[in-house]
Amino acid sequence: MTGDIGADLGRRVVAAVAAAFEVDITIDQAVVRPSPRDGVDYQINTAMALAKRLRRPSREVAEQILDHLDLGPMAANVEVAGAGFLNVALNDAWLSEHTTALAADPRFGYRPEGAPRRVVVDYSSPNMAKEMHVGHLRSTIIGDAIVRMHTFAGDEVVRQNHLGDWGTPFGMLVEHLVDEGLHETEFSISDLNVFYQQARTKFDADQDFADRARARVVALQAGDPDTLALWERLLTESKHHIEAVYDLLGVQLTPADYQGESAYQPVLDDVADELTRRGLAHTSDGALCVFLEGFTGREDKPLPLIVRKRDGGYGYDATDLATIRHRAHNLKGDRLIYVVGSPQSTHFAMIFAAARKAEWVSPVTETDHVAFGSVLGEDGKILRTRAGATLKLTDLLHEGVQRAAAIVADRTDLSEAERAEIAQAVGIGAIKYADLSTDRIKDYVFDWDRMLAMDGNTAVYLQYAIARIRSILRRADHTPPLGAPVTLTEPAERRLALELARFPEVMDTALQHLEAHRLANYLFELATAFSSFYEQCPVLKSQDEVRASRLALATHTAAVLEGGLDLLGIETPQRL
Repeated sequence: MTGDIGADLGRRVVAAVAAAFEVDITIDQAVVRPSPRDGVDYQINTAMALAKRLRRPSREVAEQILDHLDLGPMAANVEVAGAGFLNVALNDAWLSEHTTALAADPRFGYRPEGAPRRVVVDYSSPNMAKEMHVGHLRSTIIGDAIVRMHTFAGDEVVRQNHLGDWGTPFGMLVEHLVDEGLHETEFSISDLNVFYQQARTKFDADQDFADRARARVVALQAGDPDTLALWERLLTESKHHIEAVYDLLGVQLTPADYQGESAYQPVLDDVADELTRRGLAHTSDGALCVFLEGFTGREDKPLPLIVRKRDGGYGYDATDLATIRHRAHNLKGDRLIYVVGSPQSTHFAMIFAAARKAEWVSPVTETDHVAFGSVLGEDGKILRTRAGATLKLTDLLHEGVQRAAAIVADRTDLSEAERAEIAQAVGIGAIKYADLSTDRIKDYVFDWDRMLAMDGNTAVYLQYAIARIRSILRRADHTPPLGAPVTLTEPAERRLALELARFPEVMDTALQHLEAHRLANYLFELATAFSSFYEQCPVLKSQDEVRASRLALATHTAAVLEGGLDLLGIETPQRL
């Protein structure tokens, strides 16, 4: 059973076009859209585009499609309108049965086409030996939402946290710690932030230190025991920090998902050799490079992927080439997803192109760079502290919880533990939803007042909608189970049922485009439809079958809202 009414109508239109004109079209070319017009539930816009192809008037084409369109019991009325639109009004009895069936389905009617896939998702990817800052927020929560949605779709998901745990920064930091005698002391992640800044200053100003730091990188690469031991201490402290952040955010990354840059160092020579053997890598100005058609830099000069630098060392290009080879060959991913900021778009386009040219990635394997914009302050610049420093992610998250706690501080009907639970869910949820409800490719302005507003498209509004439905169900003398019969007689009931039926279509589109904002905005529209239903259709004051049906609609709505927010990684407190 699928709940996607639009897709079902599309398939029927495809069959009608084939029968009427012996022409094949896709479901997308059927152009079926929900309609906001009174008395019209869906509009079919196939005829306009098809008329050009057939060189016939669009209204005549629409009439022919209608003559061959078999909608069975689902439609009460279908008519040709305007230049050739087909307006569909669904049968109330059919829509009632359809809504009842959706409510009984744990997937709310969502049935992805095709076999389950193995999906590899690269996200979060903080640098070790530094505190996570606000710049890590988007990759972490967008990636987590994508993982949750693919898991819900039945795919096998492999999470990959590509930690920055190698290279010159660690040579600098280790050498600085040894220089200052700090390697024999205990240190925290905050200490490491300061130590790294000190090491960076010395590296830029002191040539002797810079040389020793580079030598320390060589020692690290060679497996020097003392250097390795200190490096591992740095990683351990860093991992404790990021795990605390992940726990606060409620994301699904675990130590089992860590795959740092260091893991690929042993295979970089082999990657370089393979690319050379395949004739893809060539020496240019002393470096081993891959040049790809269509990628140019300044003055239209070919833009290289630098596999091996002039000094024989390897950088990010080589590591990312080794990474995609590993994910295609060893992890056997059918879809490879990288959740990384927009500035890296050209880099990943080149990595994907090189991997395909090297035949590491098959023609049927999807490669997706999930690009995203920046989090901005009210001044339109990258969000920072008032002093202009980089904003620590833990500070941002704790502030969100504190602000939410202030909202419920005067709720004497709640215990202290309940207020703390609500503050956590509301504060973290507000931050995550503000991000995920925005088209990820765009920058957005961080605004606490807007995020924590009880009205508008916010997590708090959705959490409150769920809490209100739970309150209704608690006050009812009988709460119907999911899948209890629904009867639709009032316009507000039909609008809510039609909104519930959109979930499969929204999920499919959100996953296809890897855009969580499509799901977030749908949940807001669903909550708004429920609010109108609740105002216009008394629930607890209605009688008998009408009351039971409306309670069933409320139960179904709460389940979809709660399930949808869970797919976004947002908790829903029992009371609000």
